[in-house]
Amino acid sequence: MNFPEKKFILKDGRTCVLKPTTPDYAEEMIEYMKATAAETPFLLRYPDEVRYTVERERGLLAEMFEDPYSIMMLPIVDGKVAGNGSINGIGTKRKIIHRCSLAIALYKEYWGLGIGTAMIEYMCELAAQIGWQQVDLEVVAENENAQALYRKCGFIESGRIHNAVRYEDGSYHDFVVMYKDLTALQ
Repeated sequence: MNFPEKKFILKDGRTCVLKPTTPDYAEEMIEYMKATAAETPFLLRYPDEVRYTVERERGLLAEMFEDPYSIMMLPIVDGKVAGNGSINGIGTKRKIIHRCSLAIALYKEYWGLGIGTAMIEYMCELAAQIGWQQVDLEVVAENENAQALYRKCGFIESGRIHNAVRYEDGSYHDFVVMYKDLTALQ
């Protein structure tokens, strides 16, 4: 989806621009996926599981950019990609077409600057404009910082998925399931 860029000031005084992720960012996105997966255990992939070619990533980004029901957002700080966020519908069946799913991750150096809050708020605003009524997410139970961010942005815990992920050390971790009602934004 193409959407208007949005600028805001970070807690450290720098400017951040939220903009659509275009195919031009394919190489940066591949690097982002590898780097962020190495920086935190809370993402669903390990760095070695990022196997996209630049051409394939460019194609995927082009599809999402052209899809009026897919939101993929980049925060740009000092000309550099600081992370990525996306919202996508969870399905096309009439019983679930009102729901979408949110995902977000930032490079660790950009944590705590207000980028996550700004991205989530803008993505939810765009999702409401599209017509979605509810946004869902899943977060590893031990990721308390992310849960606090989501609560700050209006998400409510609605349950858990037992043993949702298994780490390479053999340990299992639950997902906390959260949602946000978007109808007030419409």
